[in-house]
Amino acid sequence: MANPTKTALIVMPEGVEEVEAITPIDLLRRAGVDVTVASLSDEPRVTGRTNIVIGTDTALASVAGRMYDLLLIPGGPGVRHLRASSVVIDLVKKHAAAGRYVAAICAAPTVLKDAGILGALPHTAHFSVENELPHMRKDVAVVRHGHIITSRGAGTAVPFALELIRALVDDAAAKKVADAICYPN
Repeated sequence: MANPTKTALIVMPEGVEEVEAITPIDLLRRAGVDVTVASLSDEPRVTGRTNIVIGTDTALASVAGRMYDLLLIPGGPGVRHLRASSVVIDLVKKHAAAGRYVAAICAAPTVLKDAGILGALPHTAHFSVENELPHMRKDVAVVRHGHIITSRGAGTAVPFALELIRALVDDAAAKKVADAICYPN
């Protein structure tokens, strides 16, 4: 019997760090994951941190009741909007409680902290939030602990996305994608 297609939800606020969102979207889709890109607002487009306009698939409100195999929270200045959203906090809690993967990059692990799922678990994040995340590891690009996957920032977006593929699909799929993009793996 074939494995069912894995699903991922990526929540996009205004001010999102584009590389941290687009890289995982692209690489997850290359690995055959069904990725839904949801705007935090009702607007179909999100303007990122460097003024790149990104089209989304839907508004978060229209898919907030669904469960995904992976919930991904990208970083950037838009994290403040994610932290202020009770919908996002509830999604993080529900996905974590259901044993689904929850991933965050850059400043977004603070959203996981706000949801009460991070605590002292092994994780990493951007240096700018070190004061809020005193247990973060600064010596690694990506940390996977159980169903929580965190990463440092835009420069770690490729290894982060490959780790998401390993978690959702398998090592072979991650290697195939890494080879296709000429990423040393």
